Amino acid sequence: MFENYRKFETEFAGRPLVVETGKTTQLANGACFVHYGETVVHVAATASAKPREGVDFFPLSVDFEEKQYALGKIPGAYGKREGRPSEKAILVSRVIDRPIRPLFPKDMRNDVSIVCTVMAYDPDCLPEIAAMVGTSIALSISDIPWNGPISAVSVGLVDGEFIINPTKEQREVSQMAVTVASTDSRIAMIEAGANIVPDDVMYSGIMAGHEANQKIIEFIKGIQAEIGKAKFEYPSNEPDHEMFEAIKEFSIEDIKVALDTDDKKIRDERLKPIYDSVHEKFDEIYPDQEAKIDECLYKTQKFVVRRWLLDEQKRVDGRKMDEMRPLASEVGILPRVHGSGLFTRGQTQVLTITTLGSISDKQMLDGIDDQTSKRYIHHYNFPSYSVGETKPSRGPGRREIGHGALAERALVPVIPSEEEFPYTIRLVSEILSSNGSTSQGSICGSTLSLMDAGVPIKAPVAGISCGLITEGERWMTMVDIQGLEDFFGDMDFKVAGTHEGITAIQMDLKISGLTPDMVKEALYKTHKARDYILDEVMLKAIPEPRKEISKYAPKMLSTTIPVDKIREVIGSGGKVIQKICAECDVKIDIEEDGHVFVSGLDIDNCNRAMTIVDTIVKDPEPGTIFKGRVTRLMDFGAFVEIAPGKEGLCHISQLDVKRTDKVTDVVNVDDVIIVKVLDIDDKGRLNLSRREALIEVEGLTPENELPARRPSGPRNGGFRGGRRNNHND
Repeated sequence: MFENYRKFETEFAGRPLVVETGKTTQLANGACFVHYGETVVHVAATASAKPREGVDFFPLSVDFEEKQYALGKIPGAYGKREGRPSEKAILVSRVIDRPIRPLFPKDMRNDVSIVCTVMAYDPDCLPEIAAMVGTSIALSISDIPWNGPISAVSVGLVDGEFIINPTKEQREVSQMAVTVASTDSRIAMIEAGANIVPDDVMYSGIMAGHEANQKIIEFIKGIQAEIGKAKFEYPSNEPDHEMFEAIKEFSIEDIKVALDTDDKKIRDERLKPIYDSVHEKFDEIYPDQEAKIDECLYKTQKFVVRRWLLDEQKRVDGRKMDEMRPLASEVGILPRVHGSGLFTRGQTQVLTITTLGSISDKQMLDGIDDQTSKRYIHHYNFPSYSVGETKPSRGPGRREIGHGALAERALVPVIPSEEEFPYTIRLVSEILSSNGSTSQGSICGSTLSLMDAGVPIKAPVAGISCGLITEGERWMTMVDIQGLEDFFGDMDFKVAGTHEGITAIQMDLKISGLTPDMVKEALYKTHKARDYILDEVMLKAIPEPRKEISKYAPKMLSTTIPVDKIREVIGSGGKVIQKICAECDVKIDIEEDGHVFVSGLDIDNCNRAMTIVDTIVKDPEPGTIFKGRVTRLMDFGAFVEIAPGKEGLCHISQLDVKRTDKVTDVVNVDDVIIVKVLDIDDKGRLNLSRREALIEVEGLTPENELPARRPSGPRNGGFRGGRRNNHND
């Protein structure tokens, strides 16, 4: 029945890699099941029969779909279906897209769709790696024009050794997580997060991943040779050469004048009349080809910019190849927010705001991996006004999610631990103006904002991008690329890090890949640039985190209690913890491991709530002073609750520094008073003294030097009470 069924097997980083084709998904252009360990990913590649009308780009879509059944879970949503893609799924889709897109024909306009569905999940074998390999196989064996294959690996660093496709246990202790995609000759994509790893170590890790990819590329080539289809023909969208040369000759000098400025707005205004004059002349010569005329103008601009860079080492704004645009940093921009930082690089400007919250404010995650929450959150907003356009806001797209995740990854290594700084931290980067590398600007603005908020980060982080222009064997790099150089160039190599090392990398390419020398030079130039940004700009605005957090931020205290005492702190139906929160005007979060976090705007209230929690979980010691609430009155004294479930007797002789004849002369029910624990009897009953607490805390002098004895007499309500002894009168 399945005469086209094929099964291919190899070993990948010490685990079996099995590829099955021909049994299912017969109507797709190319499809396969990839089994890596016990992870199973189904990949299907399809293409439209005809090009999409009216587009000036290659319409490729990549979707990485996480299914909860892959790890034996039922979705938690009301409809019990998977909802919108998780941020992790969106980020993986972008990672798959980046290395495969440059390998499609640039003049093709047929829609191509890649769908990667995770059907079984083995934590030791990352599904994103299986999906990237599966995408390469599906495209290679299909009839879709594509100049692959590629392979991808994850590289970890454990105990100084590089690990290819680390297991879950190894990933938990790894100093870096680097995804490297390669062709058979070049590095096609790098996505990295690292714990301040030196540049030379990062470079060696990238090369280790590139080398590991070569075995899988040969494996895929073998599959393609056996069952690959012939690639289909498509109508090219490339403008006629004669048309291009005519338009270039007519407009090139005007375009050179228009592009020769460091102001994006001026450049756009200069280009408008050029477009008008070109269309006025050539619309009649080439009727119904307005889109291709615009394509010729685009190619002419690209020709000018690339010739300036390659032949004259000239940038459109007059900078040298290793020179950055004017930089500026400010902090404390906004009142009342917990922290804010404004970072400006040329016409790129980012304002980042820090908000501190309680631990319960952490974000809950519902993906297929093991991460269920995170307490550091970074959001990135890119409004249309930042590029001078008028578009309605439709919420964050894949680009915004990707840039926010990159900035988040860059700063995670320097965020203090929950024990050091028991807060949930949310950063929001608002892009006020965009002309290149807003993601890296958001990293710089975020460092400023965090320090302004008093977050004790381990080291400041800066980000910068490096561009590339290639022509045959010729190539050159330039630092701090602006929008035009990104648009017409071949690479956007983004690197973030501290003085000591790298925390994040993201590499976007428009060509098939980079040589090792290109990677090495990009790492060198970006390190030099970020050192300059840190020393000359950012640290001059704020040299270190503020010593205190904003008065508008919640004050936070934390402690750890025995797990078996959690029930006592919460109380039946939450009564105890709700009472503490109401009385102290605080918020209390208790985690399953016994960590307790108390937050509130008043630090005294936080301390009081923490004292109450401590009192509940352990017996108070004699000599300890507490604030307590009077719960009931007797002739012989007052009962005072120092914590829910912890009550003691303050005898009438211990109510005040002066002689007391009547309890109500000193206290009433619901009064809050300070008391000192005198002793605890063998049954755990507390004997309290307001008199001794006043003497110790407020320095009052007793009017009658009465000995602080336990009164004798019958027991009342579980405590000693009754008449005062005559010899004390």
